[in-house]
Amino acid sequence: MTIEDHSTHASESVTVKACLYCGETKPLGDFLRRTGKKSGHESRRGACRDCRKRRRSARLADDEIASDPLPLPLAAGPALSLDSEEESLEAIPKRRFRRPPPEPPEGALLEPTREAELRTTKQGTVRMRGRTDKGRRWQQETDLEMARCLVREHAAVVVNRFTIRRLYTNRSFRRYILERDRYTCHFCGEYGDTIDHLLPRAKGGHTTPLNCVCACMLCNQNKADRDLDEFMEDAEPLDDLPADRGFERRPIEQ
Repeated sequence: MTIEDHSTHASESVTVKACLYCGETKPLGDFLRRTGKKSGHESRRGACRDCRKRRRSARLADDEIASDPLPLPLAAGPALSLDSEEESLEAIPKRRFRRPPPEPPEGALLEPTREAELRTTKQGTVRMRGRTDKGRRWQQETDLEMARCLVREHAAVVVNRFTIRRLYTNRSFRRYILERDRYTCHFCGEYGDTIDHLLPRAKGGHTTPLNCVCACMLCNQNKADRDLDEFMEDAEPLDDLPADRGFERRPIEQ
C-alpha cells in the first residue's frame, strides 16, 4: 500500500461513526464535537442527531407530565386565593391563654451574678464560643450587652471575664424547647412544632431558653414581630378556665 492509499484509507475511516444508542453508522457531521483538553481533532460524542432529538423530546414530555395539575376528582377542593385564605383565618379566631413565662432550665450551669464579671477586650468585644450541629468548634465576637443577656437568660456560661460559651447548638436548642413545652403551643394550647420569640428579635430579643417557647404555625405567623402584650390582648388566664377546659400537655413521644 502506497502512502497515498494509506492516507486515503485513514481519511475514509474517520468520516463515519457508529451511534452508541441506535447502532447505525452515520457521517461525523451528525455527531457533536467533544470539548476539553483531552479531546482530539476529530473526537465526537456518542449520540447522533436523531437520537439527541428523541432524548430531548422525551425529557420535555416528562417535564409536562410532572408539571400537570391534579385532575379535578383528585383535587382537595377549589383553589383559594391568598385573600380568601386570610379572610377565613380571621373569621375563626383562635383562643389564646395567658401562661406564665418559661422557667430556667433545671440544673443550669451558671450563677445569675456571674454576668457582672464580664469585661470587654481591648477591641471592645467579648469572645463567644460554641459548637455547630456537627460538633465543630466556632468562635466569634459579640458586644458586652448581648453577652450578659445570654448569660442572664441561661443560654451561655462564663468561661472567663472576656469569654462566654454557648450551651446549645441550633439542633439541641430546638429539641430542648419543644420537649420542655411538650410540643404544646404556648399561646393556644394546641400541638406546636415551631419556635417563637416572646420578645421578637426585631425588637431586641435573643434566642435563649427564657425568651423562646413552642408555638403552632398559625400562632407563630399571626404574632410575627408584635409584642407579647399586644398579641395576647384577648387572652384568657388559665386559672379562670373550667377544669374540663383546662390546659392539657401532650406526652413526649419516645
